[in-house]
Amino acid sequence: MKSVEEIVTLEVEGMTCTNCALGVTKTLEKAGLTHVHADFASGEVVYSNVSALTKDAVINKIEALGYKVKKQGEDTHNHAHSSNKWGVEQKFWFSLAFTVPLMLHMVFPHTSFINNPWLQLGLSLPVVIVGILHFGRSAWGSLKSGVPNMDVLIFIGFTAAFGYSIWGTLSFDIHTVHNYLFYETAASIITLVLLGNVLEHRATLQTATAVKELGQIQNTIARRVAFINGVETLVEVPNSEIYVGDILQVNTGDRIPADGAIIKGEASIDEAIVTGESMPVDKGPKDPVVGGTVVTSGSFRMQAKAVGNQTVIAAIIKMVKEAQRDKPSIQRLGDRVSAVFVPVVVGISILTFFVAHFAFDLSTQQALMNAIAVLVISCPCAMGLATPTAVMAGIGRAAKNGIFIKGGRVLEEFANIKTIVFDKTGTLTTGDFWIAELHSSDGNASQNTIDITVELEKHSSHPIAKSIVARFGMHAQPTALEDIKEEKGLGMSGRIGSDIYLLGSSKLTEGIKFANFSYEQSEKAKNEGALYLIKNDTCIAFYIIEDAIKPGTAEVIKELKASGIDTVLLSGDTEYKTNLLAWGTGITTAYGQKSPAEKLEIIKSYTAKNSTAMVGDGINDAPALSAAHVGISISGATSAALSSASIVLSNKEDLAQLELAHKIAKHTLITIKQNLFWAFFYNVVAIPIAAVGLLNPMIAAAAMAFSDVIVIGNSIRLKSKKLK
Repeated sequence: MKSVEEIVTLEVEGMTCTNCALGVTKTLEKAGLTHVHADFASGEVVYSNVSALTKDAVINKIEALGYKVKKQGEDTHNHAHSSNKWGVEQKFWFSLAFTVPLMLHMVFPHTSFINNPWLQLGLSLPVVIVGILHFGRSAWGSLKSGVPNMDVLIFIGFTAAFGYSIWGTLSFDIHTVHNYLFYETAASIITLVLLGNVLEHRATLQTATAVKELGQIQNTIARRVAFINGVETLVEVPNSEIYVGDILQVNTGDRIPADGAIIKGEASIDEAIVTGESMPVDKGPKDPVVGGTVVTSGSFRMQAKAVGNQTVIAAIIKMVKEAQRDKPSIQRLGDRVSAVFVPVVVGISILTFFVAHFAFDLSTQQALMNAIAVLVISCPCAMGLATPTAVMAGIGRAAKNGIFIKGGRVLEEFANIKTIVFDKTGTLTTGDFWIAELHSSDGNASQNTIDITVELEKHSSHPIAKSIVARFGMHAQPTALEDIKEEKGLGMSGRIGSDIYLLGSSKLTEGIKFANFSYEQSEKAKNEGALYLIKNDTCIAFYIIEDAIKPGTAEVIKELKASGIDTVLLSGDTEYKTNLLAWGTGITTAYGQKSPAEKLEIIKSYTAKNSTAMVGDGINDAPALSAAHVGISISGATSAALSSASIVLSNKEDLAQLELAHKIAKHTLITIKQNLFWAFFYNVVAIPIAAVGLLNPMIAAAAMAFSDVIVIGNSIRLKSKKLK
């Protein structure tokens, strides 16, 4: 019997660099797990388990590498403030308490008490023990995995300084031993690197706030309507205890606890968290409501339709977390370098010692310090942090604005896009149709014509049909129409007695007669894609249907063109209407009256030339969206919509989110390049400086720690920087 594939997510503490994550990935893949993804930035390890390996066995393998897997219920977001008493922050403060007095001999070099080697050994020993426990286990685990991490460099550095100092203490008298003491170097390396870990963890959390904030939205208290002894009562329950079908009371200021529908009452609801639209939306009976949105005024009762992991917010959280784990291709360079970096640095450090001591005749002490400085200064953390922190910040900012981008690769592709192809209806236009003109064969807009039209359209789900029914349905009179049917792509048909009525596009007009219509009227119907009403074999009326352009569309097109992006309109509507819309919005190229198959071929022709995005409604344009390098769906933030394209714009009212999405993608890519430049530049410059003795190990440790913070700080800027 085939095993059912299980997706498991673990929260792991202690991964501090790309190499740590690579080591975990390699170990779990060797154990038979598939689709393994370890992300040191978010502290998550995700894998698919089709083997007989239990979750506990997987946890044991991860912890054998020197990391800690959090138990369910522990704080899964704060790496720096672990519930463990000996979290990284506690280790730092403990080490600092011993390191500060140890450094006093540098301030008071002639004080014999402070310079006593046994006192220095006593002060440094607790710090070194912390270092061995914190860095040593991780270093040994990474060596076993075959991917040595940055802790290997740190461990070699401080143990070399500490061991050399012990040898000096045991081998030389009180007058000469000070030349061989580097206890403060060993302690300061450990303390400063721990400080860097604390700052790094705190800063990394800043790039992941979108998921954390979305997660907190789920932790709401609901008022469930219950009947106790026949008396209606409101019972407060956490949203984890809400079930489908529950009746809930929601008041002004409340966060809606589940997805559902209003059954009684009215309210204005702030849906910015899922649509990016800042204006509250008025809702009444039968209207759907989304869990996590906020009631700004009014109150209502609702019935829960989706709870827990089935809600829109849960789908958004899942998508954002998956997107933040996705790597853009630019990260592959950093991963390849990081994978071989540690062995190369160890080799450079050993070479530094021998060249300094034997070729340049430096003392053993100085040569050793140069070698240790090389080890400490070149930890590859900044390179590993460069891409994921920027991706997390960029995708997080997009999500908070109702833009859902499915991964780092999508961000990178969209930033480099050269052509954007737009669908027309529902994308550039509102999708809310109305009858602009009614032309009847008898010259009058007879009530009977409208009655028949409305009756036929009641049986269609087409957007035009819905709009006509919404506009004229209340005033239409019942008719004797029978055998009403819909034929996709053609229109509606029905019968009154022996008379057959057809309502649809120009495809129905082949071979029929047009009675009492002027040439101008016929041309207008042809050019503007009329909706024809046909009785038997004669057209008795036609409607000119209009669809409004979304506000701000021309401004968005102008901004995209200013960014060097070519714009194309691709529609199934008439060429006349398509060209008219393109001219009105400033779109460069227009294709009208194209079938889905023709649309697909046109998209393929553009993708063959350069990087192309397609913007559509996510339903009718599915083949074209899939064929483009980046498919962009303009639809509500529903669970279904989140799986329909590479980028989902949740606000259907205008195209402003498209422009913002492109700016976020562009600035995320800029940030990644800046981070990688700084990381590579830092190591390329710092290693030679350390090798020639211009950096002592303590300064090197501080510089290494703060280089990580600089990279993360640059990524954090994405959360609030002005996008141009």
